Amino acid sequence: MTTVLWWIRRDLRLEDNRALAVAARSAEHVVPVWIFDPRLLNAPTTGQRRVAFVQEGLRRLDAALRQRGSRLVVRRGRPLAELKKLMAETGAGAIFAEGDHTPFARRRDRDVEKALPLRLLGGATIHPPGSVRKADGDPYVVYTPFRRSWEALPPPARDELMPAPETLPLPELSEELDSEPIPEEPALPDGVPFEPGEAAAGQRLQTFLENDIYNYAQRRDRLDLAGTSRLSPYLRFGMLSPRRAAVAAFEAIADAPAEASRDSARAWLGELIWRDFYAHVLYHFPHASRRAFREKYRAMAWNDDEAAYDAWRRGQTGYPVVDAAMRQLAESGWMHNRGRMIVASFLTKHLLLDWRKGEAWFMQQLVDGDPAANNGGWQWAAGTGTDAAPYFRIFNPTSQGEKHDPDGAYVRHWVPELAGVPDEYVHAPWEMPETVQEEAGCIVGEDYPAPIVDHQAARKRALDAYKSVQESDS
Repeated sequence: MTTVLWWIRRDLRLEDNRALAVAARSAEHVVPVWIFDPRLLNAPTTGQRRVAFVQEGLRRLDAALRQRGSRLVVRRGRPLAELKKLMAETGAGAIFAEGDHTPFARRRDRDVEKALPLRLLGGATIHPPGSVRKADGDPYVVYTPFRRSWEALPPPARDELMPAPETLPLPELSEELDSEPIPEEPALPDGVPFEPGEAAAGQRLQTFLENDIYNYAQRRDRLDLAGTSRLSPYLRFGMLSPRRAAVAAFEAIADAPAEASRDSARAWLGELIWRDFYAHVLYHFPHASRRAFREKYRAMAWNDDEAAYDAWRRGQTGYPVVDAAMRQLAESGWMHNRGRMIVASFLTKHLLLDWRKGEAWFMQQLVDGDPAANNGGWQWAAGTGTDAAPYFRIFNPTSQGEKHDPDGAYVRHWVPELAGVPDEYVHAPWEMPETVQEEAGCIVGEDYPAPIVDHQAARKRALDAYKSVQESDS
């Protein structure tokens, strides 16, 4: 073939991109293509910060392509129609793309495959869905045995990572190809702590490897410390290859100076495996994107309390660690993973609200919003999923704050009303005597809300509701 199309979806990178590498080997000319699909742009769960992050990532990718004698061709519309046009305009003989395994992506790609020569290569996971199964061929629905089988597979090695092409020549007629400008709006807000692009992703990975990976196990649950990698937005949009992240983890394990360091590196690898696990689950069980994975919990009698839901969204529940995490999400488009577990448990257990409401809100707000990981995390917290938290595990938001934000620094940063509250009350301000409230400049019920539910009463209500589902199923 003389010319092929490289259809970019969630792989905004040049390094270790199998679809790009094979496309470049298969033809003299490669046309990089991005298509803004209105079905995705206009979806109710599409967040504007995530769109802005992608658009800026596309500008960085276009700049990198131009350094190699290429450029990004941008179109808007249904992918099948736009790809047909591009194949006719360029004389391309094939389309190369990285595999994507969400239910929407699989439907879209099946439609394209029926009409056009689409080749899917690699994917957004380290090991592709279908490659990690039980001995009888069934997919795993519990993380620990999945991890054992995952780790039994040959690990990716550094010499297998594909370098970025030095040149990527376009066909002669490329200047005649119409290309839409990458929109300037929405703009990425100042509060988002992620610089888009492949170069930024590589730098963040390097910083994590040099400074934090060997302390990861000890610090990853601390809300007040920068102990995590914060690579999730880059993995979400393929600005960082998941195989490259896995190679870094395996190398850190091998090079660890002590057993505790090795355990920390293994803990981080475990989080990468969790990411694969949730992608594999959604691939095998696409119904989980719409309803509870466990059938019995589809009968769960969720509350319909819009006032409570609104208080949760705005970070006005009266529980400081919950409110801090929700305000971090609102301002930055990101939330610490421990915070995600706490607020998800609070919504589903303390407020007894449908996990799908929280899942949708997260997808609207998160820069790293990923259908598989978000769905898996919410169903875990709600106890409705595959490898789920037991229904009787109900996080105490006060003790969670005390354990994971011991000095209250995280709470004080995101909930400034509590800045002057003494340490012993910062996670339970309602316990402050009136004189202490006055001295702290924080009157509970005026400057900061009283708890919208009582922990013990909410816990009992949740246990009763979940038990009723258990009993009706027996």
